[in-house]
Amino acid sequence: MSAPVGSEEAKRIANRLRRAQGQLAAVLTMVEEGRDCREVITQLSAVSSAIDRAGFAIIASAMRDCLREDEVEGDEAERAVRMADLERMFLSLA
Repeated sequence: MSAPVGSEEAKRIANRLRRAQGQLAAVLTMVEEGRDCREVITQLSAVSSAIDRAGFAIIASAMRDCLREDEVEGDEAERAVRMADLERMFLSLA
């Protein structure tokens, strides 16, 4: 299944992932410097949350695209398969 992300939405997702990448680099530096574990965990939690939000945004976009396609295409079995795939992706982030 391929569901393209709109260009504006793709930019927002890419920015979110770049921030997460920067946060992850900071976490790595903190670990290498032997910083306090509470500080490291706090930053690691922020990275994880940013990545999760990006994943949810991608899946939400795919769901919107599938629903739009479903308005045009009438194959009930294929629609059920696509929605089941999206549900599995969504749950993998939960």
